[in-house]
Amino acid sequence: MDLKTKIRVIPDFPKEGISFKDITTLLLDGEAFKFAIEELAKKCADKEIDLVVGPEARGFLVGAPLALQLGTGFVPVRKPGKLPFKTMRGEYQLEYGTDELEMHIDAIKPGQKVLVVDDLLATGGTIATTIDLVKRSGGEIAGVAFLIELTELKGRENLADYDVISLIQYPF
Repeated sequence: MDLKTKIRVIPDFPKEGISFKDITTLLLDGEAFKFAIEELAKKCADKEIDLVVGPEARGFLVGAPLALQLGTGFVPVRKPGKLPFKTMRGEYQLEYGTDELEMHIDAIKPGQKVLVVDDLLATGGTIATTIDLVKRSGGEIAGVAFLIELTELKGRENLADYDVISLIQYPF
């Protein structure tokens, strides 16, 4: 199945020059969505994975069903103030400023092998922050996986220490 045909590309969103990759059209197609999750699971089958971790919000849409497919638990990484228990926080750079993510302090036990998952790899900032939270909790990164990779933004290079998996590649 050609998953690129299931992704809606919206030019000049959220601003001019950006070509937004909208996964909602993939999510609407049950067969395509199932296929995408199964394909990601196949690409991760050789890894020892205890948990899948995904950042808010689209990381939940890919990470949770992938965790089910792999037979593991799922850890949500959220914006500050959204998780009810004690958290650890990480900060990352945006084009104009910074943002933060949080994870429960007891979500990952030391030594657990973690697959970090999101919908899209651009520069890798969100994932790098998620990786930092996992490592600070004592988890080991088994790999990072994405539905989509924007290859020209070189996020893979920023994650060179990890096994990076993506299903769909776009130049930008």
